[in-house]
Amino acid sequence: MVIPLITPATRGSLLVPYPATIDVSHELVEHVAWLLYDRRREINSRWRKLGCFKQALLALAHLRKNETFAQVGAGFGVSEATAWRYVDETLDVLASWAPGLHEALTGLGEGDHVIVDGTLIPTDRVRADEPYYSQKHKKHGMNVQVIARPDGTPLWFSRATPGRTHDLTAARAHGIIQACLTRQILVLADRAYQGAGATVRTPYYHHREQPQHYQEFNRDHARLRAPGERAFAQLKAWRLLRRARCSTRRIGTIVQAVHALMTCTYSG
Repeated sequence: MVIPLITPATRGSLLVPYPATIDVSHELVEHVAWLLYDRRREINSRWRKLGCFKQALLALAHLRKNETFAQVGAGFGVSEATAWRYVDETLDVLASWAPGLHEALTGLGEGDHVIVDGTLIPTDRVRADEPYYSQKHKKHGMNVQVIARPDGTPLWFSRATPGRTHDLTAARAHGIIQACLTRQILVLADRAYQGAGATVRTPYYHHREQPQHYQEFNRDHARLRAPGERAFAQLKAWRLLRRARCSTRRIGTIVQAVHALMTCTYSG
């Protein structure tokens, strides 16, 4: 028996589906399916090869496992193009449910504090794409800002900006600083946000002979700010955001869609 050689030209035609699972709850898949059902009724969609539940499962599998459209399509018995359309539609539906900045800060006011931080969503880019190259992380990507509760629960994620964008510049552009200042909300942030304003508390710079009270302040500040990292850890648990292969214009929509899914998880 001669086993055919797999080459780049034939790899797409040799995809073999196999049983697999994803680590999301059945209730979450059902919730997304109902949103898709409402969407199909709204646009009076015709019959489709996959029902709402299967479409929701396909989209969640793509987000959670970061498989290509060809791979996830083969698993559900649809073409690569159909898988792309299903995922794209699901992302738009979910992103529409993500809270806006002012909605996320509703209920917070003077005396409350939040954690603000930024992260890089790595992307596949070439060296010529200078605006997307982050000198801090030494890789190409998109900058995303987060506002989190003191326990690390994310309240709001920003739209994505090119990775070269400085965290303070991004926070000002998204209106985070002004929104927190208006509500007199105390903000804890790292040194990248120094100079943001009176309501933003950042650590002192390290010096060789730093006063003891400066050292104590920095330790307490780091302890209070540490839970903010959980927000990005939960975001990147969806493996698509560990290295995005899509257009940079879609990363913001993906982040908003994942946040909507995370909100469903918290409320459930």
